[in-house]
Amino acid sequence: MPLLPEEPQIHESAQGPRATPATGRTAPTPRPVPGPRPAAPPRPGRPGPLRPAPPVQRAPREGAAARPGPSRPAAPAAPAAPQIQLIPAPVDGALDAAEEAVDLLLESGRAPGDVLVITTGEPHPWAAHELSFGEASYWAQHDAGDDVFYTDAALASRAGSRPVVVVAVNGGPETAAATVLPLAHTRAGALLIVCGDPQQINAVLGAGV
Repeated sequence: MPLLPEEPQIHESAQGPRATPATGRTAPTPRPVPGPRPAAPPRPGRPGPLRPAPPVQRAPREGAAARPGPSRPAAPAAPAAPQIQLIPAPVDGALDAAEEAVDLLLESGRAPGDVLVITTGEPHPWAAHELSFGEASYWAQHDAGDDVFYTDAALASRAGSRPVVVVAVNGGPETAAATVLPLAHTRAGALLIVCGDPQQINAVLGAGV
C-alpha cells in the first residue's frame, strides 16, 4: 500500500517544473536590440532644418542690396568746389609769385600737366614764345596735357579744365581780373591760386577768400 502514493507524487512533480522553464524562455524575447536602432531616423531630420535656413539668409541679403541703391544717386548731387588760395603780390610781382607757386606745386608731387597758369596782363614768356610758332602748335601742347600750360586773359576761355589753376593778376584792363577770375574758378578742379592785390581779388571772388 505505501508504494502507490509515492509514484504519482514523484513523476508528476518532475514534469511540472519543466513547463515553467519553458515559460521562462519566452521572457528573453523582449531582448531584441533592434528597438534602440530606430534612433537612426534622426539623421534624416538634420537635412530638414538646413533647407529652411538658406532661404531665410537669402531674403535679408536681397533686402540689404536694395538699400544701397537709393544712396547712389544722392552721391553725385554734391559737386566738389575748388579750394581758393590767395597769395598777396604787387602787380609787377604777381607773375613771379605765380612762378613760385608752380614750383612749389611741382616739388610737392603735382604733375606738370595738372597746372594751368593764366595772366591778366602781359603773357608769360613761354606763352609768347610758343605763340610765335602759330596757335595750332600752341594749343596742341595744351591738348597734350604733358606740361604746365600758360595762357593770358585773351585766350583763357579756350583753355580746358585742370586740377590746379594759377592766376597772376599782373595788370591789364580793369575788367581783365573780373573776367579771368570767375573763369579760372570754373576751370580749377581742385585748387585755385590767385597772386595779386588782395583787395582787388576779394572784390571779384568775394570777401574772406
